Amino acid sequence: MVELILLVLVTYAAAGLIFAVAFVSRGIGRIDPAARGAPWTFRMLMIPGSAALWPMLLARWIRISGGQDGR
Repeated sequence: MVELILLVLVTYAAAGLIFAVAFVSRGIGRIDPAARGAPWTFRMLMIPGSAALWPMLLARWIRISGGQDGR
C-alpha cells in the first residue's frame, strides 16, 4: 500500500514538474496578462506552485486557449 501511495505521489510530482516548465515558459502569460514579459527570476519562482497546482492551472489554460474565460 505504501508503494502505491509513493508511486502516485511521484507520478503527480513528475507530471507537475513537466507541466510547470511548459506553463511558465508559454502559458503563464495567457492566464495572467500581468505576467507577460516577466523576467526569468519571476518565472522560476512560479515553478513550485505551478507544479503543485498543475491540474487546476491546466484546466484554466485549456479553457482560456479555447476562448472560454471562466470568470
